[in-house]
Amino acid sequence: MMPLRRLLLKGSATAPLLSLLGSGLLLPSRVLAADWNRNAFAARQAGEALKAYGVSPAAAETREIVITAPEIAENGAKVDIEVTTTLPGARSIAVLADKNPYPLCASMDFSPPALPQVKLQAKLAESTRIRAVVRGGDGKYYVAFREVKVTLGGCGG
Repeated sequence: MMPLRRLLLKGSATAPLLSLLGSGLLLPSRVLAADWNRNAFAARQAGEALKAYGVSPAAAETREIVITAPEIAENGAKVDIEVTTTLPGARSIAVLADKNPYPLCASMDFSPPALPQVKLQAKLAESTRIRAVVRGGDGKYYVAFREVKVTLGGCGG
């Protein structure tokens, strides 16, 4: 009796799904994802990446951005980096590793109720300066830095 019950339940669960597919209500549609800045991520130098990202070289350095990363990373293939900010209305955070082959590691945008906090694992080619760039609610960019020493490179080094 159990196998018949399972077959009946299985059939009754798939029938409505098949009817929805047949009626055209579940058609594939366009995914709403944020555009990504190909030029910034493809840049080979930090200055080029910042320019493509829209940041002027005169971005104000602030203590309202906190970068938490190890002072010495034993393996550059996996370095934990956390960026938080208390800047009012922060809209985006970008993380760059100045000496990486492609310096822009990550870029995240936030909607107003979201807390501007990012935790990521980055590959670091060698000892480098980590740069966090935050776009505040006023549209201006702010920056903070942190040095990380790498004993074993993670980008093929």
